Amino acid sequence: MTTQADDLAARIGAPVELAGIAVRRPGRVREGVPAELVTTDATALVKRGDIDVVVEVIGGIEPARTLITTAFDHGASVVSANKALVAQDGAALHAAAEQRGADLYYEAAVAGAIPLVRPLRESLAGDKVNRVLGIVNGTTNFILDRMDGSGAGYSEALDEATALGYAEADPTADVEGFDAAAKAAILAGIAFHTRVTLDDVHREGLTEVTAADIASAKRMGCTVKLLAICERAADGRSVTARVHPAMIPLSHPLASVREAYNAVFVEADAAGQLMFYGPGAGGSPTASAVLGDLVAACRNKLAGATGPGESAYSRLPVSPMGDVITRYHISLDVADKPGVLAQVATVFAEHGVSIDTVRQQGKDGEASLVVVTHRASDAALSSTVEALRRLDTVRGVASIMRVEGE
Repeated sequence: MTTQADDLAARIGAPVELAGIAVRRPGRVREGVPAELVTTDATALVKRGDIDVVVEVIGGIEPARTLITTAFDHGASVVSANKALVAQDGAALHAAAEQRGADLYYEAAVAGAIPLVRPLRESLAGDKVNRVLGIVNGTTNFILDRMDGSGAGYSEALDEATALGYAEADPTADVEGFDAAAKAAILAGIAFHTRVTLDDVHREGLTEVTAADIASAKRMGCTVKLLAICERAADGRSVTARVHPAMIPLSHPLASVREAYNAVFVEADAAGQLMFYGPGAGGSPTASAVLGDLVAACRNKLAGATGPGESAYSRLPVSPMGDVITRYHISLDVADKPGVLAQVATVFAEHGVSIDTVRQQGKDGEASLVVVTHRASDAALSSTVEALRRLDTVRGVASIMRVEGE
C-alpha cells in the first residue's frame, strides 16, 4: 500500500490511507509500519466510523466474524482471506453486507494469488459452470509430489514440508483436507449459484496414502493428488462437493502441478475448459489477492455502489457422497490359490460394479490383487468392499482410491 501508493491512487481514483493495524503482539518489529498505527484493540478500530474498508486476515471463526459484522455495522466494506469463515457463514456475512450497503470480497480465501473467485463470480456470470476440479492446498501437493518423486513415505515427506515451512507445526487442517474442503465449499457455491457450506463437503485427507499407493499409480500411468471436486449433476438438479486423494493420468494437466503450487480446472458450457495456475499460498501471493479486492472495494465506495453479492438463486441440493459416480482403484490382500479372482469378480458383478482391469501378484501363499473399476457410485463400491471383506480368501483391503481426470 505504501510502495505502490501512487499507482493504487491512479487505479482507484483517490489515495488510499492506512488508518490502523490491529495486532496481537505490538512489540514485534514491523519495518515500514508507523508505530502510531498499531493497536491491540481491533474492536475499537473497526468501530471508528471513518474507516471505509477493513481488511481481515486473522483467520478462524472468532473474533473474525464479530469484527467483520461490526465493520459492516459501522459502514465499512470488508476484504477477507478467511476461507473457514466464508465457507461456514458466507450466507450470513453476505446478508449483513447487503443490509448495510457494503462489499464483502474474499479472493485471497481460495488459491492465494490465483484469480479464481472473481472470474467465477463475474467473468463467467453469463455462462453455465458444470465442474470445478483442482489442487487447492499447496502443503498436501508438496507432500504428494515428494512421495511421487523420491519414493518417500508420508511421514518423511511431511517432515520435509515442515522443515521448509510449507506445513504448520500442527498440519491437521491441511493433511486432513479441512483447508481444501473450505475452499471447495466456496467454489461450489459461486460456481453453481447455490449455498454450499463446509458441512456439505465430503472430506478425506492424505494421511492414509502410502508409498505402495504411489507406486501402484505409477504402474497405471498415473500420479496421486489431493483434489477438490465440485460438480453439477448430469440432470442439473443437484451438485456435489468433495475433497479426497485421487489418481489422475500423467497426461492430465493437473498431474504436472509440482511443489506447493495450486491449479484449478473450470468446465463451462460456452467457455469450455479453463485452467488457473499459480502460487496458492504465501505472504506476497496473498497480498496480491488482498490488494486486488481492496482496489475493487475502494472503487465501489467512490462510485456509491457495491459489487456482486451472494448468488444462491438456484437452491440446488447437495447430493451425498454415496451418489457420486467415479472410477476406483482397490488393492486387496488375498490367498494365493486358484479361484480367488473368480470369487472377487463375482462379488463385483453381484453389486453392479464393472471391472476394467485386474492385476495379481502372489508369493508363498499370499497375493495382492489390484482391481480398477469402470464408473460406479460410491454407495455401490462401499457395499462391494463390505462383501469382499466377508470372503475367506480376502485377507484385507489394503487401499481404496478414486481415479479421476479420465
